[in-house]
This record gives sequence, structure tokens and C-alpha cells, in this order.
Amino acid sequence: MQLSNIIPIFRRELRSYFNSPVAYVFIVVFLAFIGWFFTSNLFLANLATMQVVFSLIPVAFLIFVPAMTMRLLAEEKKTGTLELLTTKPVRDIEIVLGKFLAAWALLAATLFPTLAYVITLVSLGKLDVGPVITGYVGLLLMGGVYIGIGLLASSLTENQIIALILSFLMVLALFMADKVLIYMPEGFATTLEFLGVDYHFSNIARGVIDSRDIIYFGSLMGFSLMLATVSLERRKW
Repeated sequence: MQLSNIIPIFRRELRSYFNSPVAYVFIVVFLAFIGWFFTSNLFLANLATMQVVFSLIPVAFLIFVPAMTMRLLAEEKKTGTLELLTTKPVRDIEIVLGKFLAAWALLAATLFPTLAYVITLVSLGKLDVGPVITGYVGLLLMGGVYIGIGLLASSLTENQIIALILSFLMVLALFMADKVLIYMPEGFATTLEFLGVDYHFSNIARGVIDSRDIIYFGSLMGFSLMLATVSLERRKW
């Protein structure tokens, strides 16, 4: 695996986002959705806290991230540009990583303007910066997991809509895993809770960086990217 192969793919993919309306529409709609709830809670409910933002963004990710990733590999397979790309001295894992990093960079760029909310709250009074920093770390990790799953879904089909639906169902299952514990046997509930992505994000958003949460996010990202790579390699079998 060579970084010199990953960087051009990363740049190509990121450029393709911003050379079309995709990135701008994604960012504007996302910020409008989050901004409306933030300002409503700030001025109407008088809740000067970032917890409102950190509780809404994971829900928004359920729709926005699958929509952002559905074309990454599905479009390449449908148009035949994937085969053209693989005629060059580049490995499938390098293609997957380049596209993953480009989507992750777009996600980070989308989150960046929300720092305006932090500045607003700081100007209004004292704000505990620690949980805010870890909250953003948690959002990036959660977003990375969702992007990896989106890439996997996109590698399984040439149809972007099918990729969107598959990705949405998978991330929704992870998001809801720790929210159905009351319906599960006690022994199984503990395992299910650990599998829930929102459970680990909530731990980090409270200002606690636990190695178990980092390992969870890292393992899911690595596993989904590995499966996406294997899915791409199927065409050679």
C-alpha cells in the first residue's frame, strides 16, 4: 500500500465533490437542519448548550452520510471508470482508502462551520470546553464508521439508490442497537449495548475518552473498509 497512490485518488474524489453541487447542497442542508434546532433551543427554550447539537448530528448522519457515500463506488462500477482506474498500478485497498479519506474530509468540512455555535455560547457565558472537544472527536469517529459502511454498501451494487438504502439500514441498526435493550434478555442486552454506536459516542461526548470506545470505532472502520476492499476484489475472481 503506497501513500503516493492514495493521495491522487483522495484529491480526485474531493475535487469531484466540490466541482459539482453535491458538496455545497450537502453542507447547506446539513447546517440549515442543525442550525434551526440550535437557534430554536437557544432563543426560544433558553438552552445554551452544545448537547443539543451533539444529540442532533448523529441523527442527521443517518441520512446525510449514506447519501454522501452512495456514489463513491457504485457510480464508478456503473460507468466503467473503476475498471479504467484499476488498469493503473493501484491496489483496491488504495482506491477504498482514497475515497474514504475524501468523504471523511468532506464530513469534517461540514462540521467545521458548527464551531460558530461554540463561539456563540462562549460569548454568552462560561462553556465547558472539554466535552465540546471530545464531542467533535466522537462525531468524527462516528462519521468515519458510517462512511466506511457507506463505502461497503456502495461496493456491493452499481445502483446508487440501493447503496443508499443498504447503507441507511446498516447504520440505523448500529444506531438503534442500544435503544432496544428493554426488549432483550439481560445477558444479550450487554452485548447489544456495546455494539450500539450511539452508546460509545455518548461516552466520548461526556468528556471521557475510553480506549474501549476508540477501539470500537477503529475496529468498525477497519472491518468495513476491509469488506469493501474484498467486495471490489470479487470482480477478479
